[in-house]
Amino acid sequence: MENNFWATAVLFTPLIGLIPLLFLTRGREERIKWIALAFTLLTAGVTLIMLVQFDPNNAGMQFVHYQEWFKVANFPISYHVGVDGLSIWLIVLTAFIMPLAVLFSLTHVKDRQRLYYSFMLILEFAMIGVFMAQDLFLFYIFWEVSLVPMYFLVGIWGSEQRIYAAVKFFLYTMTGSILMLLAILWLGTNLGTFNVTEIISRVGEVAKTGKSIFPDSTTEALLFLGFFIAFAIKVPIWPFHSWLPDAHVQAPTAGSVILAGVMLKLGTYGLVRFCLGFFPQASVNAAPIIAILAVIGIIYGAWVSYAQTDVKKLVAYSSISHLGFVVLGIFALNAAGISGATLQMVNHGISTGGLFLLVGMLYERRHTKAIDAFGGVWKLMPVFSGLSLIITFSSMGLPGLNGFVGEFSILLGSFGSSTTGWFLTALATTGVILAAVYLLFMWNKVFMGEPKVATADAHGDAHGDAHGHDDHGAHEDAHAANPYTPLTWNEGTALAVVVIAALIVGLFSAPFFRYMDASSAAYAEHVGPYITNSTTAATTSTSQQITVPETAAK
Repeated sequence: MENNFWATAVLFTPLIGLIPLLFLTRGREERIKWIALAFTLLTAGVTLIMLVQFDPNNAGMQFVHYQEWFKVANFPISYHVGVDGLSIWLIVLTAFIMPLAVLFSLTHVKDRQRLYYSFMLILEFAMIGVFMAQDLFLFYIFWEVSLVPMYFLVGIWGSEQRIYAAVKFFLYTMTGSILMLLAILWLGTNLGTFNVTEIISRVGEVAKTGKSIFPDSTTEALLFLGFFIAFAIKVPIWPFHSWLPDAHVQAPTAGSVILAGVMLKLGTYGLVRFCLGFFPQASVNAAPIIAILAVIGIIYGAWVSYAQTDVKKLVAYSSISHLGFVVLGIFALNAAGISGATLQMVNHGISTGGLFLLVGMLYERRHTKAIDAFGGVWKLMPVFSGLSLIITFSSMGLPGLNGFVGEFSILLGSFGSSTTGWFLTALATTGVILAAVYLLFMWNKVFMGEPKVATADAHGDAHGDAHGHDDHGAHEDAHAANPYTPLTWNEGTALAVVVIAALIVGLFSAPFFRYMDASSAAYAEHVGPYITNSTTAATTSTSQQITVPETAAK
């Protein structure tokens, strides 16, 4: 097969941007942020070129670039990347979110700019690599590399308890990663390859014979758990979620945008690509339990969001609720559910990324995240409030905006699934209502009523950073009477782009589904025989239980 270099071009563009950043001479530091912005925009441009060339009717890997890297004994390790309908929109999402994060940072990050923007570019490189890697060894490298820049972004530019949050984030994700590494080693050792597409193909071929590539069901279940726990922590699925609120609250605004917008999707992506792809029987067996955890997360996340007094923590808990829908759609194990879940990954990145942007902009003006400290923002910043209202509605899932389409497809797939069913779907729909409750509660407290500006600094902020990084820069008292200064050009641009994206996906969703439908159908077909077998086995078992008493009676 002839190599196609478009995927490699997208992957390495952010890394190339590191060269001028690292070698820019002193006295020219002001150019650093513009170079970082230029390379994130260049990455987005190259990604769009790749998107235009993508064939939506092809369920297989496209833009494949394969090169043997090295061998360990007889095990080949390769540089193997590619893109399909499952990953194409997640790569586009990454290329979309990163310029927004850099845009916000232009006027709010003053210290250690070279280091800050270097971490941003490395993080973009690693996240795109996770979505493209088709070799398990390569995938694991990208997966681990993505932890490092986020750890430092939180730990250096975060709030008062940033070290605690960064260490907690790192330890949680590393624990899951070790379990996944053990599963990867077993697969490579026993199957003789780390090639992702080859392993999925072998599983599918053996399934046609009614057998399995694993020695027994227990082995498959343990390997499934190794991958699942790593991804469940990253999503996070309840009850693996406790690291997320701390990380979000303590992270700088751009860090929260990237964490919610892209990094959490590494987990949901892995659930489809690896759990469903490698372990279809274990996925079918575990689907009802995972669906229950997803529904608990939907309701729990929404309920706890309503109880928050910190606006950033409210948005953080909302992610647990929204991503519960994504997990529910994945383990509906049908094309509608998987397509809806994939689109909702993108939608969540747009909506929740936008929410963290607006929370960051409010914080920069009031130096507090306490909901009760705000009020009447609509009267003081009408343009900002109008944009914020649309982003809030998109997170609620209002028809006509991006959130509605994905949630509807997920609920449609879940309702018709034998692994989830109507009852869990009915419970999940309460999350839609609760989302409206906590988001409108937040909106009413922050934007409506009379302005609270006389005590702009009275509330303080328990999360302030004495070093003045990102969200914590020192401001003059000139605006003490009215701290709500107009949006800067970069803030307005970032919010406007989010609003436009929410409208485009909400009103013109057909092209988005068209690009992912073939791959979603392929994964649904991949697990389909195992659903049939499980249903047949359950029916047979029930039939035997019914007929035994009759035989005994005779």
